This record gives sequence, structure tokens and C-alpha cells, in this order.
Amino acid sequence: MTDVEGTAGWAEAAVREHAAEAQKPSREEQVLERIDRARRRKARVKEEHITMAHGSGGKATQSLIEAIFLEAFRNPLLEPLEDGAVLGVGSRRLAFTTDSYVVSPLFFPGGDIGDLAVNGTVNDLSVCGSRPLYLSAGFILEEGFPVDDLRRVTASMARAAAEAGVRIVTGDTKVVQRGKADGCYVNTAGVGLIERPVSLSAAGARPGDAVIVSGPIGEHGVTIMLARGELDIEADLVSDTAPLNGLVSALLDACADVPADARPDARSAVDSDAPWDVPPDARQGAVRCLRDATRGGVATILNEIAHASGVAVVVEEDAIPVRPGVRGACELLGIDPLYVACEGRLVAVVDGSAADTALAALRGHPLGEGAALVGHVKDDPPGLVLLKTGFGGTRIVDLLVGDPLPRIC
Repeated sequence: MTDVEGTAGWAEAAVREHAAEAQKPSREEQVLERIDRARRRKARVKEEHITMAHGSGGKATQSLIEAIFLEAFRNPLLEPLEDGAVLGVGSRRLAFTTDSYVVSPLFFPGGDIGDLAVNGTVNDLSVCGSRPLYLSAGFILEEGFPVDDLRRVTASMARAAAEAGVRIVTGDTKVVQRGKADGCYVNTAGVGLIERPVSLSAAGARPGDAVIVSGPIGEHGVTIMLARGELDIEADLVSDTAPLNGLVSALLDACADVPADARPDARSAVDSDAPWDVPPDARQGAVRCLRDATRGGVATILNEIAHASGVAVVVEEDAIPVRPGVRGACELLGIDPLYVACEGRLVAVVDGSAADTALAALRGHPLGEGAALVGHVKDDPPGLVLLKTGFGGTRIVDLLVGDPLPRIC
């Protein structure tokens, strides 16, 4: 074989090798594929005992809900795992939700367990698109709990209910032995009436949609952490706990007449096989999804939306509103404000053409003055949340396993 033939053979082999390498997935594609495979696995609880991480709102909570509760109670009304169930009663649609509150300390700057319980349930009903009407209140009291503190809690609940325009109409009380609870736990359930022909769902986001938060994030979680007095950090912060029904109503009214993209690949509750709870005139409209960012913070909500809708959510770090006190405390604690709970903030996904209208509606309400457009919905990579950092890079914002700030609601 001549030198020329040898050189030609080597060149051809190099070309073939290069072509084979080019067909292999890139490192980024391999990472995304591994993430996708992990998320497709059937949820299971590996631990033999419940841990604090199971109540955090992150991956451990998600596994617990899907592997234990959803597996046992599975039905079409529960499967969406929204903040509340939408129920059909005759020609009317109702929203129904429940929540339990175990916050420590019970009293904190800006609120207490009482108004937190009322506002949290009102907000869960509101982001379902309903007008909250009636609540229940269940109390688990520890032997030795001061009666004056109980009076403070119930008075706070009464004020919060009056502000939100709801009534507490039924309840229950249990007392447990000293040391068997943490003073006082509160459970509230609520019913609301869905009066607008809308269907809001975490599965309704579409490429081109805008992602909005209604104000500065992380205030409640950081306030609770500092109120415990375990850290030598001082900050002029109060919880953002507030009822969001007025804010949601203003948003839905403002966007009611905005033409929405009606692409046939839209994924919404209206398109599902659930005729029993979706009337014929219900529509997804310009507002696709609303969520209040409680346990797990904004990051967890965005991951739920990305996963349920099969889309990518791309967020601009510099656009996320965070008060200096919250940012400073989070830096000292080594946590990301995106994962810190709020109790008076919502995340809205709206049609891109409705972004300006939605922002104006939110900013026109006292609880939405700090609303900001923080990102957009994209096609790819599906199921992931990406953060464009202030340094020009991009990173994945995944679900946490546990919660850096336990017992915050």
C-alpha cells in the first residue's frame, strides 16, 4: 500500500469516527435524558418512616403524595393534584380544598396561625378561579395551651374571614395530652363558587405564555425563620400573609376579553375526559394557570407547571422581585429565595398577548403593586425550569428533596 493510499484510508476512518461521534447525544442532551428518565419512574417512598422532608413541598412530598395518597385514593378529580378540587353540582361548579397549619412560632411579625389558616384556604380556593364562600375550622389543642392565646388565634381568624368576605360555618376541637402537640394546630377546609367560565390548570401552560409573580417573594418563610430567634439576624420583615381573592378577581376580570391563542395542541382541563366537572362554556382563556406560592416557594410551583404541561419555563433571575432584607437573610442562611414560602403571592401563567393587561390589573390592586413578569414558557426542554442568571449563564431549577425552612405554614 502506497503512502497516498494509507493517508486516504486514515482520512476516511477519521471522517467515519467523527460522523459517529456527531450522532451521539451531546453532554447536555444526556443530562436532560437522565432527568427525564428519573421523572418518568413510578413514584415510591424508599424510607421506612416519615421524615420532616416529607412535609416540605419538594421531591419527598411529591413522592409521598403520589406513591401513598394518590395510589390509595386515585380518581379523576384528585389526579390533577391542583390546589383544590373542582366539583360539578347540578349546573354549578364548586371549588373545594383543605389545609392544616402547624407553623412555629404561632405568632410572628405580620400575622399568626389564625389569619394564616384563613388566608391560606381562601387563596387555594381563589387560584381555582372561585369566589371563596365558607370555611370550616378544626383545632387540635395541647393540654396546657393558654386560653388567652386561643382567644388571640380565634379573634385573628374572625378578622381575616371578615376581610376576605367568607364565613366560618362549622368546625371541630380535639385536646391531646401535654407534649403530644405543639400548642395548637389548625385545619381549615373551604368551599368556593366558580362563577366565571374559566378552567385554570397547571397543565394549561403553552409555549409563548408569560410567567408573572404578583409581588416580592420569600417574605413569609424568612420572617418565620427569624421570628424563631435561633439566628442572630435582624431584618425589618413581616409575613406577606393576605387573602388573594380580590387580586385574583381583578386579574380574571381584566383578562376576560383578551383574545387567547387557541392552538389545537393546548393542554387544559377543558380538553380532558372530565365532562362531569367542566361545563360546555368553560374555557381556558388568557389566564392559563394560577398558583399561590406556599411550601417550596415559586421554584416548586414552576416545576409543577412545567411537568404538568410538558413545557419548559425559562425565568430571568434579575426580573424576580426580592426585597433586600429577604435577599440578605437568604444569603446568610445559604438558601435561594425561589424556594422560600410566600403566603400572599401568586404565580400566574397567561397568554403572551395578555401579559401587559395582566400586569396592569395586578399592579392596580394593593396586593399586586410589585407584580413582575419573570419569564416565559418555551417548547424545550420539556418538563424543566431554567434560570437565566445575572452572569449570563443558565442553570436548572429543580425541586428540592426537603425544605430549608421547616414548619413555616
